[in-house]
Amino acid sequence: MELVPRDPEWETRVKSSFAAQRFMKHLGAELVHLSPGAVDLELRMRPELTQQHGFFHAGTTSSIADSAAGYAALSLFAVGVGVLTSEYKINLLNPARQAVLIARGRVVKPGRTLTIAKADVYGLQDDEQVHVATGLFTLMSVAGVKD
Repeated sequence: MELVPRDPEWETRVKSSFAAQRFMKHLGAELVHLSPGAVDLELRMRPELTQQHGFFHAGTTSSIADSAAGYAALSLFAVGVGVLTSEYKINLLNPARQAVLIARGRVVKPGRTLTIAKADVYGLQDDEQVHVATGLFTLMSVAGVKD
């Protein structure tokens, strides 16, 4: 399925919105891949992102998965429409203490009001890749919200 953005300036809009998102900045997440309906976010390990056993905290993992899915959806939305998550379910598959987490958000079914996306999160270190989490997201378009 070829995904076609409804906004000719979609790339600039997604990058600008991501740059303005203070929580992702606080976590240290970076936008490392962007194409219509697809966003990858990368996060480097830091002690303040971990839980008591030294693994990435589930909230950290879930947050980058949510944002990757949300920005994948936003890349297809019309001008003047913002994105909000209305529901998600995430399965935490493996604990992660690798040097890097990467969240790969992909649109599964685009829609005018509701878009369904998935996100897979992997822990990366050297040649190792561990599937850490997978989630399914319902994202809604919201008119009048500036992204």
